[in-house]
Amino acid sequence: MDPIIELRRLGGVAQVRALLGTGVTIHALRKAKTAGAVTRIRKGWVALPDADPILVGAARRGVVLTCITLAKRQKLWVRKVDALHVGAPPTAGHVAAPEAVVHWNRPILARMPGAVEDLLVNALVIATSCLVREDAVTLWESALRNGRVQKHEVLRLPLPARARSIVTQASLWSDSGLESIVVHRLAWLKLPLVQQAWVLGHWVDRLIGDRLVIQIDGGTHVGAQRTEDIAHDALLKLHGYHVIRIGYDQIMNHWTEVQALIMTAVAQGLHLAR
Repeated sequence: MDPIIELRRLGGVAQVRALLGTGVTIHALRKAKTAGAVTRIRKGWVALPDADPILVGAARRGVVLTCITLAKRQKLWVRKVDALHVGAPPTAGHVAAPEAVVHWNRPILARMPGAVEDLLVNALVIATSCLVREDAVTLWESALRNGRVQKHEVLRLPLPARARSIVTQASLWSDSGLESIVVHRLAWLKLPLVQQAWVLGHWVDRLIGDRLVIQIDGGTHVGAQRTEDIAHDALLKLHGYHVIRIGYDQIMNHWTEVQALIMTAVAQGLHLAR
């Protein structure tokens, strides 16, 4: 077996014993090291010269990438990653990673020996204790929406109380992280709120009561999509609906103004059928 091919198949970073387990011989591995095609990163670990430096760093420090770092790498919704988040078993010694957030924990699912990236379920469970509830629910909804985890399967695991509460709350109805945030922030209104309601031939993001429509514009609301949205807004208004359309900056940076607008609309009875 070619050690370079097998090492690349393993993600570019691997324990020597895992590499030997694929059929690579010690002689072939030594030859690749001598030629500079494979580098030793610490005792029992090797990597390709062009391997992901984040993975190399995790292997060198004996940790796994987890929590929001892993979620971001797997293209799930994360508001902000301001530091590297890594996991280490509670029995591990000192971890020389001053620039990282270290999560000392016993994972829900056993980690594979030699892994430098955590299992997604483990990372998501860790995130429930790392993030504020709004962001944790939004992250879980992103994972559910993308089919990365199955809610009924996760709920059969021995989850911590906070994680179980967050997974139970998470739904499949939000089309994006922005929509998840809006639902979470409007829950206190205690009004009928339907996600992804079918109204006059189109889906609307939120329908509050009978007539108040909340539309959330993400990065795709441009060009033909934007033209279609404007036409549907006009149709909704002609049929007695009131439309409030909001975007990323309003939701993330000016929520008090958005909330005041929605509360004013509700106070005026615009959510009620006339």
